Amino acid sequence: MPMTDRPDSSDAPAYVRSPSLGFFASLPVDRALVRYDLAGSVAHVEMLHRQGLVPAEDARAIAAGLRRIAGEVRSGEFPWRDALEDVHTNVEHRLAALVGPAAGGRLHTARSRNDQVALDERLWLRSAVRSVATGLVALQEDLVALARRLRSAPMPGFTHLQHAQPVTVGHHLLAHVWRLARDLDRLGDCLRRSDVSPLGAGALAGSTLPIDPAWTAERLGFAGTFENSIDAVSDRDYFAEFLFDLALLAVHLSAFAEELVLWASREFAFLAPVPELGGGSSLMPQKRNPDVAELARAKSGRVLGDLVALLTVLKGLPLAYDRDLQEDKPVVFDAAAAVDGTLAALHRLVPALRFDLPRLLDAAQDAGLQATDRAEALVAAGVPFREAHVRVGESLAAGGPTGTAPPSGAPPVAAALERRASPGGPGPVALDRQFARVDAMLARARESLSELVRKDGRVDAILTEGEA
Repeated sequence: MPMTDRPDSSDAPAYVRSPSLGFFASLPVDRALVRYDLAGSVAHVEMLHRQGLVPAEDARAIAAGLRRIAGEVRSGEFPWRDALEDVHTNVEHRLAALVGPAAGGRLHTARSRNDQVALDERLWLRSAVRSVATGLVALQEDLVALARRLRSAPMPGFTHLQHAQPVTVGHHLLAHVWRLARDLDRLGDCLRRSDVSPLGAGALAGSTLPIDPAWTAERLGFAGTFENSIDAVSDRDYFAEFLFDLALLAVHLSAFAEELVLWASREFAFLAPVPELGGGSSLMPQKRNPDVAELARAKSGRVLGDLVALLTVLKGLPLAYDRDLQEDKPVVFDAAAAVDGTLAALHRLVPALRFDLPRLLDAAQDAGLQATDRAEALVAAGVPFREAHVRVGESLAAGGPTGTAPPSGAPPVAAALERRASPGGPGPVALDRQFARVDAMLARARESLSELVRKDGRVDAILTEGEA
């Protein structure tokens, strides 16, 4: 039975014609790389001209043609051809139509699809990290603002999902801020390690022509160039590391979302129902579901799956380039989109959260929450901790007195929090220090983000040079 869903490849270049082109095609995915492909090609042809490998007239025509294509992509007028398999061939085909096959045919001098796609991916990664980092910082700022408003609001702290010791809502929220700070650090580390241009490695063994990879690297804003041409075209560590960073971030977001689901339940009732958290049931009029938090929780599963999928693709590949690497982009693009969407959804939700403060205070006044405080009071009086632990535990089990009374006139839970001045704790003094460190951390994060935005802007700057 003849295939009817295969695109017509009769006008495709010979090297991409295939009776099963649909199986080989990557265009539905890699067209997302077009801006980076165009900017990399502009830098490449400029380098070729500087090295005397492309005449000035052809170099100017090629660069102008590439910038015109960039404009067509921005306006939605670019004539994508499914028969041309991938983004690179689509660009080459259109360029040849604009500047002629002779001039257009010079662009691929001293360049392979192998180093070309590795370059595109690293440029895309820069933009993707910027996007995730922007959402991360925004969510941190939301959490810090909410933590400030609720810095003194008591709540029970939990271990094993059981009442453990008293904390404040502000202190609890800051715990999530510090988790996200580590996620942000990891993304920065990933970007620093990927800040190497692979252009010039060719298929795997460089070129016999007098190319200058360092010049194109600087033009595109990279910190340096590759050390080994085989490694340059086969390396996908940057994607694997990025996916791990996204997976751990997604786990952290899922954990926060799980708390929101619990707190919104009738059993906890720590959160008041707000429209931003979710909608109602299609059947039960009394219900409001924490849809946003539940979806944030579920998205982490997709991202974890994407990480496993990429590692499975990479685990047995011989050097240098193998076509298996075509499958790296779908999972990375999917994970980045899932995390971006989750961050955006939580950014809308967190400022709208409303805590039931009387309910939280009531829960925080559970006398058992201060059992450890009472044991430590005995320690301060000279009793060995293990003996104090037993004495307080036996007192609680017998239903007898559980320790010394709080200072006169102070609510029990407020007094317990006041005494928790140890570094990093929930007491007012410790929280003052913690908020100062959080503010300093966010200031550094915003500064780093501004630098990343500037660096990521290099692609658009290259593509719009000469425009009025």
